[in-house]
Amino acid sequence: MSSIFNIQNEADFRKKCLETFRYQYENLEVYRKFVDYLNINPDEIQSVEKIPFLPIEMFKNHLVLDKNSTAENYFQSSGTTQMTRSKHYIADFGLYEQSIYESFAQFIGKPEEYIFLGLLPNYSENPNSSLIYMVDFLMKKSGKPENGYFLYNHGELFQLIEKLSAENKKVILFGVSFALLDYLDFCYDQSIHHLNTQKLTVIETGGMKGRKEEMTKDELLRILQKGFGTEKIYSEYSMTELLSQAYSLGENIYESPKWMRILIRNTEDPFSYVEEGRTGAVNIIDLANIHSCSFIATQDLGKVENGKFQVLGRIDHSDIRGCSLLVS
Repeated sequence: MSSIFNIQNEADFRKKCLETFRYQYENLEVYRKFVDYLNINPDEIQSVEKIPFLPIEMFKNHLVLDKNSTAENYFQSSGTTQMTRSKHYIADFGLYEQSIYESFAQFIGKPEEYIFLGLLPNYSENPNSSLIYMVDFLMKKSGKPENGYFLYNHGELFQLIEKLSAENKKVILFGVSFALLDYLDFCYDQSIHHLNTQKLTVIETGGMKGRKEEMTKDELLRILQKGFGTEKIYSEYSMTELLSQAYSLGENIYESPKWMRILIRNTEDPFSYVEEGRTGAVNIIDLANIHSCSFIATQDLGKVENGKFQVLGRIDHSDIRGCSLLVS
């Protein structure tokens, strides 16, 4: 199969989608059973829009791994002990790392040019978190001695950001939403303020999940902009069940890499799609998921316009999930 990273245009993408669908139908037992249960003839699937999307809940109770692969390890979703947590078995960490690198370079820049700071647990605390693996990989590619995690060291983080800003260094600060707000609360309590942070890029990775009062994404971004003294707050969108990331460069509007696509299904009819600009449930195509499933129906709500998308919340009654539960 040709590399997903060589996709050049829409025709390449659609060809690769159909090729991946046929491979996964033949080699991924849980997906084949799902398609057969729907009484769909795979030979009649001739367009991307007709491909069945596997409910994301399947990762909680089934092995989603093709029969030709052996899992090197797995990523596990964040959650409480009462929850059934998703497991995404990974057959090729090299593929995940290339996906991380290529998408980050496309939307942000080459990792080697940045210092990476994290308001996150470190890798040793959460070895099965896809987010922590991603940030740890970016730190390794960066190779900067200042890289590090500061979830429990707010004062040290503030001093380092000020020092690096004074030295005009390019800095990425990754953080789950409530951890970023906790850090700003510390700054306000200490009556300290960020100055000259033009080289600081803050990337929030989503969610309060009960740790702070829920707020809209737009409200969150305004608070973070003011607190960090930056014109824009970036965001990253992914999940345990994906090997690719979409990025927002501000204003809660995301773009996905060329091997990833967002489709918006009708919440009343999961086999139809809404018009562009209308809100519905998020289906994700992630061609990096070649060894698991590339076609996933999520419980997120969103909309697509002009090739970009927004995430607007969760479908009612879906489980609390996401990166911010990492530190619970």
